[in-house]
Amino acid sequence: MSIDTVFHDKICVVTGAASGIGRATAIRLAKAGAVLAISDINEDDLQETAKLAGLEKSNRVLIDRLDVADGDAIAAYADHVKTSLGDTDYVFNIAGLTRLGRFDQTPLSSVEKIMDVNFWGVVRMCKAFLPQVKATQGGFTNISSIFGIVGYAGQAHYCASKFAVRGFSETLAQELKQDGVFVGSVHPGGVATNVARNAEVDALPDTGQSRDELADDFDELAITSPEKAAKIILNGTAKRKRRIIVGRDARLVQFIQRLFPVAYPNVLAKLSFGKLEV
Repeated sequence: MSIDTVFHDKICVVTGAASGIGRATAIRLAKAGAVLAISDINEDDLQETAKLAGLEKSNRVLIDRLDVADGDAIAAYADHVKTSLGDTDYVFNIAGLTRLGRFDQTPLSSVEKIMDVNFWGVVRMCKAFLPQVKATQGGFTNISSIFGIVGYAGQAHYCASKFAVRGFSETLAQELKQDGVFVGSVHPGGVATNVARNAEVDALPDTGQSRDELADDFDELAITSPEKAAKIILNGTAKRKRRIIVGRDARLVQFIQRLFPVAYPNVLAKLSFGKLEV
């Protein structure tokens, strides 16, 4: 089924909607005729998302500042969405962040922050919205990463959070199948967003490059636009695919990991995937 058919008049919650993939997903859903509840920690840019989606003065969009690391706020937000719009059909858990740094040079507080947003934020949102999504037999689409399939030096905390999202999503999909609820895990490769430039740094990798040079390298490899990523994510959700791979680079890395489940770091390094620590 097409995006426009599946999501028309459906109530869709999108976190991380102020920029990047979240913004592009919200805009495409609006084009499909969905009713939106968009949130982000950056409320000002959320207004720009609503404007770009053509919903600036519409009653078909709910705009809220939300910190997915705040469990109480998420519980209240789920009630707020239901009261304002009705039972949610689809939740797109896109909010996330990354950091740079080897584990031995990274404080535990940094690891905890990454897990609190990237993993626990997804878990909290699924728990809070589960009664609504069960009632509508809709679904959850959770953003993991290609680094939820392969490990990557300098990203121990990020990889841990994204592997956790994948494991959680794949298990939840099995548990909720009998309830008619879809759960998908999304694994983007390089997407042209500001994630690398906005990343907090615990320690630069030992490559002799500055932070800006590393970000420039990432930008060169970020071959998928947010709009293309959103289209792939929504198509995958519409087809209820449990694993959604975003980008040619992500498909290649997944293929190599399957062929070389232990030796893939050496293979990727030879293909120049290993020169970045972002």
